[in-house]
Amino acid sequence: MSDEKAKLIIGDKTYEFAILEGTVGPSVIDIRSLYSQTGLFTYDPGFTSTAACDSSITYIDGDRGQLLYRGYSIDQLAEQSSYLEVCFLLLYGELPSAAQKKDFEERITRHTMLHEQMHYLYRGFRRDAHPMAIVCGVVGAMAAFYHDSTDITDPEQRELASIRMIGKMPTIAAMAYKYSIGQPFVYPRNDLSYAGNFLNMCFAVPAESYEVNPIIERAMDRIFTLHADHEQNASTSTVRLSGSSDANPFACIAAGVACLWGPAHGGANEAALNMLRAIGTPDRIPEFVARAKDKNDPFRLMGFGHRVYKSYDPRAQVMQKTAREVLDLLGVENNPTLQVARELEKIALEDEYFVTRKLYPNVDFYSGIILDAIGFPTSMFTAIFALSRTVGWIAQWKEMIGDPQKKIGRPRQLYEGVERREYIPLAKR
Repeated sequence: MSDEKAKLIIGDKTYEFAILEGTVGPSVIDIRSLYSQTGLFTYDPGFTSTAACDSSITYIDGDRGQLLYRGYSIDQLAEQSSYLEVCFLLLYGELPSAAQKKDFEERITRHTMLHEQMHYLYRGFRRDAHPMAIVCGVVGAMAAFYHDSTDITDPEQRELASIRMIGKMPTIAAMAYKYSIGQPFVYPRNDLSYAGNFLNMCFAVPAESYEVNPIIERAMDRIFTLHADHEQNASTSTVRLSGSSDANPFACIAAGVACLWGPAHGGANEAALNMLRAIGTPDRIPEFVARAKDKNDPFRLMGFGHRVYKSYDPRAQVMQKTAREVLDLLGVENNPTLQVARELEKIALEDEYFVTRKLYPNVDFYSGIILDAIGFPTSMFTAIFALSRTVGWIAQWKEMIGDPQKKIGRPRQLYEGVERREYIPLAKR
């Protein structure tokens, strides 16, 4: 806490509020006593200037293009670590020892299978149901199947719920995909890596064997890692708000999945790929770039720039390299969408209009390209995002549950409706 005080002058009265300092990043004005002292609330739609919690998990410096998980830079983790090691880091605060890593991976692996009766849930959905609708429903239903991990007051149950969610989410998402295309479910395999197992469950069929390509496997692992957490975004805030009521962990994660489904949040990579397909061929790129530069044209290039990052998205730098590895493996010569992506990327990195405005390709631009090249339909993009973000949601939820300052979320409002009035009987209206 800083010795300096923030002063608020209202009329002839002056109020003082403490200034709290974090490890890094902007300090905050502690306004918890604002209403009791002044009778006033703050007005902050979208909570863009409000810190709703204190956290030690993830830090973003948008001006510098920096993303840290527990103090470790995302580019180092994506290049040198693995998703499950990052999961351990986010959950427990430190990188694991070799023994801890082995034990953690084994625990996750032992919890990849779903209760067999949950298969009936999938069959209750229409064949054309969006995978996110299925994932949201199945995650919420887990509370009906795993009663031994819903008591949030029991640390062991919280831990078991965490391991179960991380272990089962790839299976839930893969089964949603298989159901949507009419193929039989593929059970998880304990001899494969986390990413390799997910790919196998999505693309293997009983009629023939499926070999997981190590380049594709690594790309998938990096996508998981880069999306594992992103501070207090909309879906994470939703998980925290749900958890503040002491709801069970499966309900909280289902709430996060529902929020992530929104196209303004988790659907950005799908929107970016749809834009590339709308452009169609490289020769049409100048037309769409001109439209993007036209202030009077509502068209916007999706997958460029970021609300938080005012310079290059640090996740995009890793994804750019990964995208090139995947495209070199799978080829783009006969894929016009990927041809458009490469040419548009080149223009965005060189054109003065984009460079001066820092409208660089972001992680959604590259991840959409990679997932499309691997063979996933756009409807699966957000489900894969949810799979990746599950560990972040859980880490944030566990941190909140253990916070002695935890309170049920209760935002206030600026009421602009009608004042109190008398009821008018029906006959007199």
